[in-house]
Order: sequence, then C-alpha cells, then structure tokens
Amino acid sequence: MSQTGTVILDHLDVPIALAPMAGGPSTPELTLAVTEAGGFGQLAAGYLSVADTAARIATTRAATTKPFGVNLFVPGPPTPVADLADYLAELGAEHDLGEARFDDDDWEAKLDLLVSDPVAAVSFTFGCPSAAEIARLHTAGSEVWVTITSPAEARIAVDSGADVLIAQGAEAGGHRATFVDRTADDQTDPLSLLALLQLLTTTVDAPLVATGGIATGAGIAATLAAGAAAAQLGTVFLRCPEAGTHSVHRSALTTDTPTMLTRAFTGRRARGLRNRFTLEHSATAPTGYPEIHYATAALRAAARSAGNFDEVNLWAGQTHTLATDRPAGELVRILASDTKTALEKALSRRIQSC
Repeated sequence: MSQTGTVILDHLDVPIALAPMAGGPSTPELTLAVTEAGGFGQLAAGYLSVADTAARIATTRAATTKPFGVNLFVPGPPTPVADLADYLAELGAEHDLGEARFDDDDWEAKLDLLVSDPVAAVSFTFGCPSAAEIARLHTAGSEVWVTITSPAEARIAVDSGADVLIAQGAEAGGHRATFVDRTADDQTDPLSLLALLQLLTTTVDAPLVATGGIATGAGIAATLAAGAAAAQLGTVFLRCPEAGTHSVHRSALTTDTPTMLTRAFTGRRARGLRNRFTLEHSATAPTGYPEIHYATAALRAAARSAGNFDEVNLWAGQTHTLATDRPAGELVRILASDTKTALEKALSRRIQSC
C-alpha cells in the first residue's frame, strides 16, 4: 500500500466517509446507504461478537459491490479494580452497577476474521496495531486506516505501515481516539480539527481523513482546503432512519444542549450532551476503560428504557444541532453538492495581495 495515495480515497465519488459509531448507531443499512451514495461506509465492530461482526459484513457485502470498511477497537491494558474503587462506590450509592470487568473486545479473533474475510479497509480506534498486524491485513488486501489525535500518534501510525490517518479533532462526538487516555489530572487540551490538520500536513506524509464537528458541505470543503483527502462524519448521520440510534438519543440531538468531554460513563474521555450524570460525576471519574463502561452498562440501559435523558451517554459532536432526519443517501448527495458549491465560492473570491 502506498502512503501517498490509496485505492479507496482516489476512487471515491464523493469525499465523505461514514464514521463507525459503535454501541447501536452503526448498522449495515446506514453503511450501505452512504456507500451507495458514493461515500465510504464503515461498520463499527466495537462491542460486537465475532459472529455478529461476520454477519454484518455478510449482510453489507450481499447488498453492494462497492468497497466498505470495518472499524476495530485497539485494546489497552486492564485497570486495577482498586484504582476504580472510590468511583464505583460513589456510583453504587445511587445505582445498581454491573461488573467492572476487562476484555479486549475479541481483538485477535476479529483480526483473524478480517484476514480470512477481508474488506476494503480496516480502521482502528484507541491505538495503532503492530507493524506485523498491519502487514497481515495488507497481505489480505485491506488498507489500514488509523485514527489519531496528535502528530506524535500520526508518526507512530505511519512508521507502523498505516495507509491513511483519520485525524480526529476535539469537536468530535463519542470517544476520543487517543492511543493512551491520560490520567484524570492531565490538563492537556485536545487539538481542534483545523489545528491538527495544519500540524499533520507539515509533519507526516500520508493521506488524511478529517473528522470532528463536520456537518455541512462548507465544513467538508474547509477540511479539503486544509489538506484532507476526505471528511469522516458521524453525528450528522445519527438521526437518519437507517441509523440504529436509540429514540432517547435521537430526541436529545434536537435540543441545543451543549456538549462536554467526560469519563463518567465509560472511564475514557468522550464527547456527549451534558446531562445530570455527566455534571455530577465527571469531576471524579477516573481513567478506567472498559471497566467503567461495563460497570455502568446496566444503569444506562435502564435509563434508555425509562426515557431518562439524564443517565444515558448521549454521544454527540459540537455541531449536533445540524443533524436532520433525512435518509442517509439523500444527506450524502446534499453534502456533496454543498461541498462543491462551497469550494467554487471560495475559489471565486479574489485574494488581494498586500
């Protein structure tokens, strides 16, 4: 695979990729709608069993001849339960919690599946696979896309053989893709998308896919002008009929509630709509993923069933109010047209020399 161009990005009809949104919103139907409209659809395999992942790949492949991708979570080390005890006790005083357990999300089995049943691209979140693992996927015929949040992570991915870097800005909804989620007292600000793109285009030589807070054609055009080959959008698709987004989440997206970064629900920083749970527990939530994710799973499920917005992880990017309930294919076509218009408008402006 070339690190200066890729088969997928070079042949997309429109420069739009679907963000893999694990936990429900990602469905074969949503992936297919974006793919058939000329974008690059991705299936989220996070939290799925190997059998469910294989079934979703089969469903998608049976309905399209176009390329699509699958996203995996790169596992980190387990967190000692003793480090989480105070926070679990804080939550347990008000809620019934599940087991704060660790697993690797069937990492090896999912890699084996994607080597034996390859897709066009395998993307990664929460880290970078090893050079040997990337080589296995290359041998199977897949491109490897790695989500990064800093130039340092970008260099690691490129040195390991990644074909594409998905540059995630701080505006993005859902989990931060950082390779190492720093301790709770780390005051490092995450980079905004535009800042990250500018840094990456001067420090690494690899195709970039921009993601984070992009919800309009003008937003896509801005990332293309800043050096990206395509834009990856997630939140803007959450209200589409093809998405598996829960009704509580769908309704919340229509409000002008601001977002915030929090570890309260999962033990890893993620951006979602502010609610009572995030406001009450974010300050004390430690780093501990996926242990806290599993510990809070039951209380989140109960809140969804009860229609309780205040105890659900309402993942959303900073531009969530721009999401609509249009069908995904129609949305892709509108975004593509608006991107072209925005680029033409920008080019028509005369830049006066100083």
